[in-house]
Amino acid sequence: MSTTKLLEDASLRAIAYLDSLKNRPVRPDPDAVARLGELDVPAPEKPTPPGEVLAQLDQFISPATMAMAGPRFFGFVIGGSLPVTVAANWLATAWDQNTGYAAPTPGASRLEEIARRWLLELLDLPRDCAVGFVTGATVANFTALAAARNAVLKRCGWAVEADGLFGAPPIQVVVGDECHPTLLKSLGMLGLGRSRLTRVPVDSQGRMRADKLPRLTAPSILCVQAGNVNSGAFDPFEPLCSAARDAGAWIHVDGAFGLWARASGALSHLARGLELADSWATDSHKWLNVPYDSGIAFVRDGQALQSAMAITAEYLPGQGERRNPADFTPELSRRARGIEVYAALLSLGREGLAAMIERNCAQARRFAQELQKAGFEVLNDVVLNQVVVRFGDPDRTRRIIEAIQREGTCWAGVTVWQGHTGMRISVSSWATSDDDVERSLEAMVRCARECS
Repeated sequence: MSTTKLLEDASLRAIAYLDSLKNRPVRPDPDAVARLGELDVPAPEKPTPPGEVLAQLDQFISPATMAMAGPRFFGFVIGGSLPVTVAANWLATAWDQNTGYAAPTPGASRLEEIARRWLLELLDLPRDCAVGFVTGATVANFTALAAARNAVLKRCGWAVEADGLFGAPPIQVVVGDECHPTLLKSLGMLGLGRSRLTRVPVDSQGRMRADKLPRLTAPSILCVQAGNVNSGAFDPFEPLCSAARDAGAWIHVDGAFGLWARASGALSHLARGLELADSWATDSHKWLNVPYDSGIAFVRDGQALQSAMAITAEYLPGQGERRNPADFTPELSRRARGIEVYAALLSLGREGLAAMIERNCAQARRFAQELQKAGFEVLNDVVLNQVVVRFGDPDRTRRIIEAIQREGTCWAGVTVWQGHTGMRISVSSWATSDDDVERSLEAMVRCARECS
């Protein structure tokens, strides 16, 4: 099979898969999952024709997938990929640009420069921020916090790049008691520890209590949160950032999905004061709805980020006049991940991005209102796109969640939040229509009543 025919075949199979998502069960087909064992054979001795490889993937894997790209997957805080970003992803993959340096990849590098400027405008962050396009929110946190670690130690006369952490002044790291575990993972990878952190109590919605903030002493890093993974709530940025700035602490915002509220005039008040921070992390797969592998780290002090991430070698291109992407990310070899971000922003524009985010939030409120009317308890104030509902005691709640997942109209996951077992509904996809919400509500209520 020629390259052209193979790619055409792949395109048709992908289109057929995407077209099926509107009506197929969200959960993977149980029989297809059972058949995955047929793939587990010894490593092949002889070549297999590419067309057969593609057919096998489609035959076995497509029906065994969770329909995360579809309109009724509410299990994680992730969005399905906008069609334009899927198409841009295909094209970027065909270009196969190792986007580490501007000179050999001028087109891909320039798109990242433009996407950087557009993001700072749309999210209303300091316009001179350095930006690193990384793999996801975990690495975005890691990247920004690497800059933070190096910067606060540099103020104490310690050069991490040269001397490491052996003998370095201890850094006071302060987090909220409901910070996301990926933030803790990032701090652990940076040598700042997971158990030695200072945890600040939170309120009933998971917001850090500013009145419980400890005295900050240099060198220190305060990590705040835009979008609690259960409630969607935002930390009170203005008093927290004010106290941290007075103490000379670095302020980092984990805004994996909540940072996108800054793009909406109706929701930006939730993130007021967030602009006072020094660094921010987000994931454009979540609410910009681009394919995976698209985290973004923003750092006010570009030199701090560059000193933590830059690499030099005799065989690598020089700095030159243009921004080299590898100077702002952990990777040297990396795909041109800024292309899908550029495509999404160009396609949506400011108005389209805000409308998509506001529509998802309205849909989350609809879920909460109708589930409450049906007699179930919504545990959080629905300020963004997150709903946590319980159907009674933990055992009954889990049984109902399992029944909803098996039924297949939609898929939402179980969570335990502030001592309560509940079902978490995350509405983050461009593809979710109001009709999808109504279909999902009907299935949820029916399954809950059948489990009574």
